Amino acid sequence: MNYLVTGAAGFIGSHLCKKLIRDGAHIVALDAFTDFYSRSIKENNIQSLVNHPHFELIPADILEIELNEIMDKVDVVFHFAAQPGVRTSWGTDFSIYTKNNIDATQKLLEAAKTSKLKKFIYASSSSVYGLSPKLPMTETSTLHPYSPYGVTKLAAENLCFLYYKNYGIPCVSLRFFTVYGPGQRPDMAFHKFFKSILLGEEITVFGDGQQTRDFTFIDDIIWANLSSIENGRAGENYNLGGGTRKKLADIIPVLEEICQRKTKIRYVAGQKGDVRHTFAEIQKAKDDLKYTPKIALEEGLRSEWDWIQTINTEKI
Repeated sequence: MNYLVTGAAGFIGSHLCKKLIRDGAHIVALDAFTDFYSRSIKENNIQSLVNHPHFELIPADILEIELNEIMDKVDVVFHFAAQPGVRTSWGTDFSIYTKNNIDATQKLLEAAKTSKLKKFIYASSSSVYGLSPKLPMTETSTLHPYSPYGVTKLAAENLCFLYYKNYGIPCVSLRFFTVYGPGQRPDMAFHKFFKSILLGEEITVFGDGQQTRDFTFIDDIIWANLSSIENGRAGENYNLGGGTRKKLADIIPVLEEICQRKTKIRYVAGQKGDVRHTFAEIQKAKDDLKYTPKIALEEGLRSEWDWIQTINTEKI
């Protein structure tokens, strides 16, 4: 089949593209190469793909290009493009989030109205739950985003549902819970922790370290996305958690064991928008997508540590 992947040079998008190419797919890869983090990292993510005959890279902003011709020649859309980051979504930067997360999604959906897509898969986030009063978080839990970022991700989810109900676009929204693994963005915790350990620097932890996250390995996320093509029910949302909920403070010793190095921890004030806990109920994904996370946390962390050493040794 033919696929459109937005945000194709990012962490999750590039992993998906590599898997699709291995499976013989044709990809239109769209990425604006925004400056949230270094463009060179994104270029490196897709370096092995750029000369592949089945990989067409369009380095452009969704809002600045004609999409109808692209949409007419693809069977499935994976919409990963977004402005990430909870802590940076406040203040004057909020307009960047509304532009890249809401406006861009609406333009894609408009272009999809007259297409014959098999599936439109939207990469949502556990951030839509925010201050959910109950754990684990289920797809029917009350949604109270706790950051401007979460607000924009939920708004885009709602747009997907509206275009499904009004125009029949077969949208599926996947709510990712703390994705990690090789290629993880440099602003994310495990990437920062591993790099600090490698460089002999102290680790900075926001808050008291007692906050918990449901960590999900990248390979499990990719598997679920692919399963969504055939098995995802249009108009539905699915939690994708890793089945490993841990306190941040309890993970530091695991990192030290993996790296065979001790580290110092510096605790600083918690950040606005950071929720205290996340924990995904994934029964719906198990039932519909046949999703069962396979990669245990320590195995996934070892894989990320191996990758971190290859990318940062040249920069020490």
